[in-house]
Amino acid sequence: MIWIWIAFIGFVLLMLALDLGVFHRHAHVISIREAFAWSAFWIALGLSFSVFIYFAYQHHWFGLGSSADAVDGLVLDGPAATVKYLTGYIVEKSLSVDNIFVMALIFAYFAIPAIYQHRVLFWGIVGALLMRGAMIALGVQLIATFHWILYVFGGFLVLTGLKMLVMKSEEAHPDRNPFVRLARRLFPVTACFHGKHFLVRAGSPASREGTVPGQEPTPDEKVEQARPGLLMLTPLAIGLIVVETTDVIFAVDSIPAVFAITADPFLVFTSNVFAILGLRSLYFALAGMIDKFRYLKASIALILVMVGAKMLAADWIKGLLGQGANFYLLGMILLILACGVGASLLAGDRLGQRPAEK
Repeated sequence: MIWIWIAFIGFVLLMLALDLGVFHRHAHVISIREAFAWSAFWIALGLSFSVFIYFAYQHHWFGLGSSADAVDGLVLDGPAATVKYLTGYIVEKSLSVDNIFVMALIFAYFAIPAIYQHRVLFWGIVGALLMRGAMIALGVQLIATFHWILYVFGGFLVLTGLKMLVMKSEEAHPDRNPFVRLARRLFPVTACFHGKHFLVRAGSPASREGTVPGQEPTPDEKVEQARPGLLMLTPLAIGLIVVETTDVIFAVDSIPAVFAITADPFLVFTSNVFAILGLRSLYFALAGMIDKFRYLKASIALILVMVGAKMLAADWIKGLLGQGANFYLLGMILLILACGVGASLLAGDRLGQRPAEK
């Protein structure tokens, strides 16, 4: 079974290398058209992977589906594994949309130029894949050893969803992030951006990128000139640190959510990976339309509550709906998302048609 993991991780690394090394080798502002095209590509790739899931679990390729799922005790065949993969993918995709709201605030707070936002998101997603892989491995072991941990996850998701429904979003203060404070304590931070660089050495050609010839140096630039060779962080690096640590917080919600559906490590990991891979392009596609989806956050909160309740009442739901429980769950998730998007668009149309006040 180790070979399927090696092959999948190798495929992901190849796609990331092509993304940054070929298609986005030169920094540029991502247009809406390009963002939607890449979003469509990543979504199509994630959905088409369900075909492989079907045949791999139906015929037990590489040992997939050969043991019972710890969540419901069922041995997964092709149809059951496909439904669980798609449900996990859609849940993780919908939860990752909430990430877009936060990333937009981070980029605005640090005034990160649009031309370098793709680079920050790329390395942020690479870090997210590593961290989530570690969290999934830990979660699988916990569920295998302590099955009752599923009830803890379920209660946590219900509380998190209810909190999202009744509480307003707090104003973001990325500078209060403890990792940002630690980075500022260990390294000096430049006052301006230096091209696409996260780190620069004072006095190097890279340290002079982004400065304006003839302009009076800032105090920070004077430090760079006075101490050649000093290793310094740029504001781009600070933004990356905040993006990485913010994803850890979001993973605390999303990883338990997918464990409500399956504890099969391959399904959990692949659904997470494909949901995250498309997050970067989805950000550029939706960042300018965030305000239009005012009810999407409420939809995501309802999904968390529903998924958490499913974990708490798993035995009762299984007895009521049988093996088709996950299929009904997938349908409910799609319905809630559709209602949230539809209500947001209708509300936006009404506001647009409202006559201006005199």
